[in-house]
Amino acid sequence: MAKLWHEGHSTPILCVCASPGTTGLVASGSEGGDVVIWSQEGSVVGRLNLRGEDDCTSVAFSPLASGLLYASHGDTVSTFDPRNLKGALEEFVGAGEEEINALALNESGTTLALADDSGAVRILELPGGKVCRTLRRHTNICSSVAFRPHRPNNLLSAGLDMQVILWGLQKTRPLWNLNLQDLAEEVGDKQQRPGQLFNPPLAHCVSVASCGNIVACAAEDGRVHLMRVGGGSKLERQGAFKAHCQGASQAHFIQFLSHPYWLATGGNDGQVDLWDVSKHDVVAPEEKVKVKGAAASYRKGKRKAKRNADEVHEKDVADAEVMPDSGPKVNINHGDKVNWLCPALLKGTASLIVADQSSSLTVYPLSEL
Repeated sequence: MAKLWHEGHSTPILCVCASPGTTGLVASGSEGGDVVIWSQEGSVVGRLNLRGEDDCTSVAFSPLASGLLYASHGDTVSTFDPRNLKGALEEFVGAGEEEINALALNESGTTLALADDSGAVRILELPGGKVCRTLRRHTNICSSVAFRPHRPNNLLSAGLDMQVILWGLQKTRPLWNLNLQDLAEEVGDKQQRPGQLFNPPLAHCVSVASCGNIVACAAEDGRVHLMRVGGGSKLERQGAFKAHCQGASQAHFIQFLSHPYWLATGGNDGQVDLWDVSKHDVVAPEEKVKVKGAAASYRKGKRKAKRNADEVHEKDVADAEVMPDSGPKVNINHGDKVNWLCPALLKGTASLIVADQSSSLTVYPLSEL
């Protein structure tokens, strides 16, 4: 049964995060700059309005210090003690070149990455908030950032230029960048019917599985794009599956279920889904090595007819669009556009916390898993 958490906000909630520590606190931010701290039961334990009343666009707990919360508003990042939410401990004014859209911390809590409207990705040293790097490659709004687990110098970013980029922070340059439109156009050419239009794959949210090698990106074309990072941080494999009938706004791997490849997604279609992508071709390519090998040998050998060659190509494209186990394991008709999706363990129960266009949070327990 879904639960509603009321009375924390008076405006639409834009972001939410859960503490990894023993405190079990949840933080949310809304339009107008309100930050609210919730208990695991959904009661309000703290509320604060950020200076300047800019929208609070992202919140993130320190992974090692549960008594430290970061919140972005305008071009500023403020830090708070969520147990005593009376005022900012520090403010990093001008941390972003323009409005900040997303925050991410590395596993040690010593580095903060932020994505902003200028397309820049900035890296801040913690504590202190000194900007030590500015990464420029996105040509439109940068919407999301995520560190690779076990790879403290690798950072993923995604933006409305349809690019997903893996950065090597030691040299402040991309190790690779992938334009999602390339794959979308290839698949769309084969699947599009006369008169049918597809939204461009603007990249909204990027997430990395706890193994550090599998990346998911929710995009405006309704697909979740998957990438496998191999040795030397090279892009080894890529694919996608259709997750939503409108834009997919959120994709988050869940660390506390039976394996690291459970993926929660939310979309503009008002759907919240839970996927098992462990057997998708990108995640487990060994299951399709024989099929791929045969197709590759055929292409290198003599082609008997163009029709046969086209059939092989169509099969390769279809492989990239294989639905994980034929569909979501959990499908929730939330009914409203999803602004943010946060997996959380609440009183020992695996749950999904959903922020939408309202001023309330909705909590869906996943007790059956």
